[in-house]
Amino acid sequence: MIVTHAYRFALDPTPGQARALLRHAGAARVAFNWGITQVKANLGQREAERSYGIAEAGLTPSFGWSMYSLRKAWNAAKREVAPWWAECSKEAYATGLDQLARALKNWSDSKRGKRKGPRMGFPRYKSKRKTTPSVRFTTGTIRLEDDRRHVTLPVLGTIRAHESTRKLHRRIAAGTAVVKSATVRREAGRWFVSFTCEVERTDRTPSRADTVIGVDLGIKHLAVFSDGRPTAENPRHYDTARRKLGRLSRTAARRLGPDRRTGQQPSKRWQRADAARNRVHYRTANLRRDALHKLTTSLAREYGTIVVEDLNVSGMLKNRRLARVVADAGFGEIRRQLAYKTRWNGGTLEVADRWFPSSKTCSGCQAVTPKLPLRIRMYVCEHCGLVLDRDENAALNLAALVKRHVAGSGPETENGRGADRKTPSCGAGGIEASTPH
Repeated sequence: MIVTHAYRFALDPTPGQARALLRHAGAARVAFNWGITQVKANLGQREAERSYGIAEAGLTPSFGWSMYSLRKAWNAAKREVAPWWAECSKEAYATGLDQLARALKNWSDSKRGKRKGPRMGFPRYKSKRKTTPSVRFTTGTIRLEDDRRHVTLPVLGTIRAHESTRKLHRRIAAGTAVVKSATVRREAGRWFVSFTCEVERTDRTPSRADTVIGVDLGIKHLAVFSDGRPTAENPRHYDTARRKLGRLSRTAARRLGPDRRTGQQPSKRWQRADAARNRVHYRTANLRRDALHKLTTSLAREYGTIVVEDLNVSGMLKNRRLARVVADAGFGEIRRQLAYKTRWNGGTLEVADRWFPSSKTCSGCQAVTPKLPLRIRMYVCEHCGLVLDRDENAALNLAALVKRHVAGSGPETENGRGADRKTPSCGAGGIEASTPH
C-alpha cells in the first residue's frame, strides 16, 4: 500500500540559520501579497471598464490565477518588486504564489457553488506580525544526513535536528519511502520541518477483523463503546489550563502591548509574557493531539469495522454553551484520524446518517422515543422495559447498523465536509440532540 505520510522533526538552527528561515518565510509572504495586489488591480480595472459600457471582448485581459501564470508574472517583475530576490531560494516565492493560487481557486469555486463547506471570502493580505512563518521546498537538495541528526535544505544548508531522524532515515535507506517535499514552520518560538513522503506500508489486518464496534462521542465521556470496552474519559485539556492561561493573560494585559491604530510597538516584557501564554496554548494542543492519536490508533488496530456518527461539529460550535467543550473534545479530529488509520490497518470506517436517532432508539426492540432531554442520562424503554445508560445504548445502535447492513453512508475514505442529507430549512433542529452530553 502506497500512502502519503508526513514525518515532523524539531530543529535547532543557529542564529544565522534562523534569520535565513525568517527571510525565506518573509519572501513567501511578499510574493503572496504582490499576487493579491495584481489580481485585485486587474479585477478592479475590468469592473470599471464594464461600468463604462465596454464589451467583454474589449476589456483588459484577465490576470491568470494559476500557479504557472502567477509564477511567470512574478519572474518578470521580481527585479523591481524585490531587488533582493537572489538571497532566497526560488521555492520561497513559489510557496507564496502556490498558496495564493489555491486560495483564489477556493474563493472562485465557493462563489460558483462548486465547493462544499462555508462560503470562502477573497484572500486577504498576510501580516508580518500575525502570519505563521513557513516555507515549502519541493525541488533542490532535500536530504536527511547519515548521522540522523541533521537535515539539508536548498540554500539554507545543513541544519541540526533536535531529535533523531532515524524513523524516516531507515525507510529511505530501505527504499520504502521517497521524500516529495519539506515544509519548515515556526510554532511557539521553535522551528519544525515536516517531510511529506510517499511511503510503502505493509498490508495489515486488525487483531479482531470480524468485530464491529460502535463509538458514541460525547462531552461527559469522550467515547463510549458498544462491546464493553472501558469508557474513554474526556481529559478536558483546555479546562485544565484555563486558570494558568487566565493568570498569564492578565500579566500580558498589564504590559505595553502593540497597538495597530497608533503604531505602538510592544515592549520586551509584553513579548515575554505573550510567549509564555502561547507556550501554554501550544502544550494544551499537543496534549489533546497525543490523547486523540492514542485513542484512534488503538481502535484502528483492534477492530475491523468502526461505526461513528456524522456529527455537525460546526453547528455545535455555534452553541455558546457548548462551543468551548466541543472544540476541546476534538470530534472532527477523531473522525479524520479514524478515516485514514482504518485504511492503513485494513479496517473499515462506517459513518451513520446524521439524522439517525442513536440515543432515542431502544437497542433491544428498536422502538424510538419521541423526546429524550439531555438531563435524562438513563434510557428507559416503555415497550420492552430496557434500562441502560443512554451513551451505551447509542453505541449499541451504531454497531447494529452495520450488522443489519443498513449503514447510512457506507465506508469512509476521507474526511468529508457535507452531510448525507440536506439540512432542513429550520436550521440545526434536525440534529440528533443527544450527542453533546
